[in-house]
Amino acid sequence: MNVLYERVALIGLGLIAGSMGLRMKRDGLVGEIVGTARSPETRSIAIELGLCDRVTDTAAEAVKDADLVVLCVPVGAMETVTREIAPHLKPGATVSDVGSVKGAVIDAVAPHLPAGVAFIPAHPLAGTEHSGPRSGFPELFDNRWCLLTPTGDAPEAADRLARLWRAMGSNVDTMEPDHHDRVLAVTSHAPHLIAYTMVGVADDLRRVTDSEVIKYSAAGFRDFTRIAASDPVMWRDVFLNNKEATLEILGRFTEELFALQRAIRKGDGDHLHAYFTRTRAIRRGIIEAGQDTDKPNFGRGDAS
Repeated sequence: MNVLYERVALIGLGLIAGSMGLRMKRDGLVGEIVGTARSPETRSIAIELGLCDRVTDTAAEAVKDADLVVLCVPVGAMETVTREIAPHLKPGATVSDVGSVKGAVIDAVAPHLPAGVAFIPAHPLAGTEHSGPRSGFPELFDNRWCLLTPTGDAPEAADRLARLWRAMGSNVDTMEPDHHDRVLAVTSHAPHLIAYTMVGVADDLRRVTDSEVIKYSAAGFRDFTRIAASDPVMWRDVFLNNKEATLEILGRFTEELFALQRAIRKGDGDHLHAYFTRTRAIRRGIIEAGQDTDKPNFGRGDAS
């Protein structure tokens, strides 16, 4: 594999950045990886684990002479970081990100970038409930999608970034930012909020039933708790920055939930059976598309 970028700067060193660093180093995709994080402990761990070749104390130092800069910080921190690094970006460099929201990221980042720097927002649809530099592993992106939402006329930069993500194991597609945010509200954001809510309900019930909610948790509830264990800072920022799409999908969810409540109340078994049959087919489609398997705990133990 040819080197795709001579120098890559990773701003933020959590699960995604750590997995990127390990994969790029393992497969020789880049010449040098420079990383930075706010916490001295995180920076120390990154060197210990070999996530980066070099770690700097500040983002401004990390981006010096970098051909690719990847913002791996929460959405709410994007603008502050971009303002810090903008004066130090190399002419001709590419800036990207790994945020779960694209419209808000573009608004936060694009206005502050100097002329001659390409901005190619990206979102790898990969992750676990774990966070921090120790949670990364190089196979995280294998057969997962990475969505690019280019903002300007920089086809060569977008193509080069797409080649990097493919080399890291991802399937790559492009989307308009607004469409991305609506799709992810359906497939990720609203489900996470529902999981957080269900675990919150169980926490209230636990006060009545003591330890039984945890002691007798069935598989469905365990999956909810896995999702609800995700990074609270990241998800706070996702919901605050994708309000319209998430609220739209939650409204649709509420309508569907009321319909199911009515069917249960009336004893309408035909409605319930037809509904569950239709939704079961979606699960089968996900498995057939290679985005999960019917084996238990797929992809969840590797990052622990």
